[in-house]
Amino acid sequence: MKAKLNVVFWCLLVACSLVVLGCSKKADETKPIADVKAEAEKMSAADLKAMATNYKDAIAAKTSEVEKLAAKLKAIPVAEALGEKAKQIKDEMETVTKSVSALKERFQVYYDKLKEKGEDLSGLKI
Repeated sequence: MKAKLNVVFWCLLVACSLVVLGCSKKADETKPIADVKAEAEKMSAADLKAMATNYKDAIAAKTSEVEKLAAKLKAIPVAEALGEKAKQIKDEMETVTKSVSALKERFQVYYDKLKEKGEDLSGLKI
């Protein structure tokens, strides 16, 4: 009976850990800066670093997307440079670039808070 309880306990512990880790906050470019700052004030250094890392990863992904769009745009023949396809790619690039800017602004809040706390900032440069 004790062994069963022990197994159940560990299974529940693992399940709860997976839920907590799986539900970690993701980078949100739409969250108001005031909310981000208020959240950052209450976070531990580990949480701040995790959020900064989430934003850094999101920025890297979006930057890669911008580079791919730029390559597509460059591949369009000069004769079609003012066409609908080029306009669509430019519009998409503008949207993604705005997204990158919003992510960077929120990343900076977490980065600055970590810096203020005197924490290690290695690996967080963007």
